Amino acid sequence: MSHLLLVALGGAIGASARHLANLVALRIGGPNFPWGTLFVNIAGSFAMGLLIAGLARRTGTSMEVRSFLATGVLGGFTTFSAFSLDFASLWERGEQWTGVAYLAASVSLSILALFAGLTMVRAA
Repeated sequence: MSHLLLVALGGAIGASARHLANLVALRIGGPNFPWGTLFVNIAGSFAMGLLIAGLARRTGTSMEVRSFLATGVLGGFTTFSAFSLDFASLWERGEQWTGVAYLAASVSLSILALFAGLTMVRAA
């Protein structure tokens, strides 16, 4: 149960940071392009790389720390960072084709699912 609470706390911090980043990006870049989303996806993926590589160098880092930071904070900031880590893990294991299929399926099916949800609600 403590892992769940740590993830929830981290998620609240990450989601709040994402909201603030979106507000700043909207103020700076205006509403015509999703600069905030682009920023959090790139920054979150970069932070995930730093975090995972850093944790891999340390021995004795607890699952609580990883749960709080990776799943909670960065997962709340952007789930794109988790997606990026999954892709990188497949790629580094030598499963490039699986990684490319995962990338293509994640992006295309997620967008299709969003349009399906929009269409279902709008048709009702």
